[in-house]
Amino acid sequence: MLLAIEQGNTNTLFAVHDGAEWIAEWRSATESTRTADEYAVWLQQLLTMRGLSVADLTGCIISSVVPQSIFNLRNLSRRYLHVEPMVIGENVELGVAVRIEKPSEAGADRLVNAVGAHIAYPGDLIVIDSGTATTFDVVAADGGFEGGIIAPGINLSMQALHEAAAKLPRIAIQRPEGNRIVGRDTVSAMQSGVFWGYISLIEGLVHRVKAEWGKPMTVIATGGVASLFAGATDCIDKFDSDLTIRGMLEIWRRNAHLSE
Repeated sequence: MLLAIEQGNTNTLFAVHDGAEWIAEWRSATESTRTADEYAVWLQQLLTMRGLSVADLTGCIISSVVPQSIFNLRNLSRRYLHVEPMVIGENVELGVAVRIEKPSEAGADRLVNAVGAHIAYPGDLIVIDSGTATTFDVVAADGGFEGGIIAPGINLSMQALHEAAAKLPRIAIQRPEGNRIVGRDTVSAMQSGVFWGYISLIEGLVHRVKAEWGKPMTVIATGGVASLFAGATDCIDKFDSDLTIRGMLEIWRRNAHLSE
C-alpha cells in the first residue's frame, strides 16, 4: 500500500492507496516541529481504526511546501515503513515539462496539481488551488506547466484584516446570507468583502489569463476552501477535491515504472 503525504502550510493530508483506490484519508494541522516518532504514533492510531497497520504500508510519496518538515517526514518513512520515500522536487520525474525561468522555484503542490489536472482533463487548463495562498496555474494541452499567479489565500486575508484592524472581529468565512453584496453590519460587511472580493479576484484573473493565453481553457478549482465558491461564479468549470492526490499517485506510478 502507498502512503501519500501532501503537506501545505496550514494542513497536511495523509492518504492510503491499496493499488486500486484510496481507502483512507486524514488531515492534521501542519506543525514543522513534529517529529517522525510523533507522526508514527498518530498515524498508527488512525490506521488501527481502519483495521490497518504501519506494516501494511510499502511505499511513500511526499509533496511538501514546508522545507523544514521534510526531514521528519522522510524519517517517518525510513524508520517505520522501512522504505525510502519519493519526495517531489528531489530527482523525481514528473513526466511533464516545467516551462518557467527557474523550474526549481515551482512549489511541489503546484506541479502535482498540474499532473493531476492533465491526466483528468483535456486541453489547456487553469488550475485554481485555494489554500494558504490562492494559486492560478496554467497547464498546456501537452501537460506542460507554464507558470501562474500567486495571491494571498482567503483565510490569510481574513486573519490579516482582524489582526491589523483593532475593531474588526475574527469571523467565519461564509457566503453572505441572501447573497447580499452590501453588508448591514460589521460582520456581514466583512463577509461580503472577503467572499465577493475573492469571487471578483477569481473572475478577473481567469478573464485576464484567458485573454493572454488566446485559446479556450478549462478552469479547475481545488483546495480546502474551493467548495465555498461553488455556484457563486460560472467561470469555474469543475471543482475537483481529488486533484492533488491523483497527481501524486500518477507521479508515483511513473517513477515506479522508471525504476523497474
